[in-house]
This record gives sequence, structure tokens and C-alpha cells, in this order.
Amino acid sequence: MQDLIASSIKYQQNTLTVLDQYLLPHQQHWHVCNDVETMKELILTLKIRGAPLIGLGASVLVAHLAEQGMSKAELASAIDELEATRPTAVNLMHCMAQLREALMQPAYVEAVVDTAEQLFFEDIALCDSMAQRGAELVAKGDNILTHCNTGALATAGVGTALGVIYKAQQRHGDLHVWVDETRPLLQGGRLTAFELERWQIPYTLICDNMAASLMAAGKVDKIFVGADRIAANGDFANKVGTYNLAVLAHFHNIPFYVVAPLTTLDTQTACGDDIEIEQRSPAEVRGVSGSFGEAQWAPTNASVYNPAFDVTPAKLVTGWVLDTGVYEYADIEQGVLTQLK
Repeated sequence: MQDLIASSIKYQQNTLTVLDQYLLPHQQHWHVCNDVETMKELILTLKIRGAPLIGLGASVLVAHLAEQGMSKAELASAIDELEATRPTAVNLMHCMAQLREALMQPAYVEAVVDTAEQLFFEDIALCDSMAQRGAELVAKGDNILTHCNTGALATAGVGTALGVIYKAQQRHGDLHVWVDETRPLLQGGRLTAFELERWQIPYTLICDNMAASLMAAGKVDKIFVGADRIAANGDFANKVGTYNLAVLAHFHNIPFYVVAPLTTLDTQTACGDDIEIEQRSPAEVRGVSGSFGEAQWAPTNASVYNPAFDVTPAKLVTGWVLDTGVYEYADIEQGVLTQLK
């Protein structure tokens, strides 16, 4: 298997390592991952995260296990176990489905390895295409608001929504980004801010509940977010808090764009109501933990509602930025998404 190097995954010398995103921005630690149980733990604890990267990490592991001599039956079981870790993001399911097809080949080891590599390098190309198309929507001097983390830490390439911002900054050199901290796990504050600093893109970190006042003050020109699953009718699931932004943007007449690769499109899901939303641990809301330490501020027995994602209706979206093009609501109503895939 060729060397695969991304911001969060490395496969070299028969060893797969994963960057622990839960420790960022203050610590950078790579975990060795050579078995299914370790990868499941890394995915469930968000040490590897981002819809595209979860699928790619699981794929590279399966390819590694195939190279190490795991049987076809064992590989099939590994694929099933990995697919079950995160129910909302469709990229993982997309990758595992392709690996199942590869397992059907007589030379299944080579087929699985080739498939994992193709998925990896395909994602790099998809990110570049999205970034190029989305950057055309950005004007010099724009103040852009984004939510969660959608950069190179979430993909094999430059990212989805954050990739658009990166490419637009390269073109114009005069952008500013408002970064939602993204509670309860603070992916914006820990990861997006970390990436924007490395890219030297001016940004300002805000609490999620400050976005409305910024929009009312005319300080937000456009909003770009990612997606974990896009339904056939254009509804999409993304990190919880995205729907809030879409409603606010609609009220304040601010363009709201979702950026995602074609691999995030799920035409078998008719609408957002059919998307399964992952519920996570109450501990994530009762307090916080990471490289900065741990703290609990809520009562230990406090009842908690903690969906990892919410669903934004298509009617609130200005445009869908995919690797195949930029689509408006009129295109979606005409069924363009079902024609693409």
C-alpha cells in the first residue's frame, strides 16, 4: 500500500497512525491503530472526526488488515463493526459499501487496498474542486461565519467549507472569519481556530449564541458550513447549531451555503426527517474535557439532551456547493441531486 499522508492520518511502514483531534490545539499526539477495536474507540471518542475522514480512516484500517492477512470473513465483520460506530454521517457508509464490493473480487486483498487508496485520493480531489467552486462565491473583504470544523482535520484534502475559505483567502488575501466555538465539544474553538492560525487567515472566535447579534449588526456577509449527510430533497444534517444559523441567516437575508462532496449525498434518504441523529453522552454537556483539563459545571444527575447533529431544511439554503457544481434551491426542486448520484 502506498504511503497515505493527510492532516490526521498517516500510513507508513505497515503502521496506521491517527492524530488525536481531541487533544488539539495544545497537544499533538499520534495514536497507533492496527485493529478494529482501537479504531472504533478513536471514532467514538472523536479522536478522529469529520465525516469524510472517519470513512477514510476506517477504510485505510481495513486495507491495512487485509495486507496483514485477515481473512475475507474477518474483514467483512470488521467493515460491519466500523460502519456501526457513527449512524448519521453517510461518508462512512459510502466507504464501507465500496469495500464490501471489493471483498467480492477473487483477488480481494488487492481490491480492498486499491479501493481504500482510491477513496483517499478521491477525497483530496473532491476537496480541491469544492474549494475552487466555493471560492467564486466569496468577494474581497467578506466577513464569513462558519460552524464546527470542516478543514484539513476533517478530510484528506484541504477541507469542505473551510477549504472554500482557504482558497478564497489565497485569491483575495482580504478575508475575515467569524468562528463559532461549536458547543458542546468546541470543534470551532479548538480545531477551526487552530487551522486558521496555521493558514494565517484572520479570524475572531465567538460563542455560538453571539451569531445573531453579529448578523443584526451587519457584520456577517456570508455563511459557509459543512454537512454529514444531504438528503435527496436538499435537507442536510450537520453539527448541532447549524440549523440555528440557517434560521438567523434567512431572517437577516444573509447567503447561507452548505459545502460537501458528492460522497455526502444520500439519495436513498428522501428528506431530513429520515436522517438518524446520533445522541451522545450527557457528560459532554455537563462539563468539558480535553488537553486543557476537565471541568464539570452541571449537577452530576442533570438530565441532558445531546444530539450531535441537527437538520437544516433545504428552503433555508442559498446554495449547495458540491464538487460537481454550485446548485440553487430551484435546481434542488427540479431533482438535480437525484440526477447526480
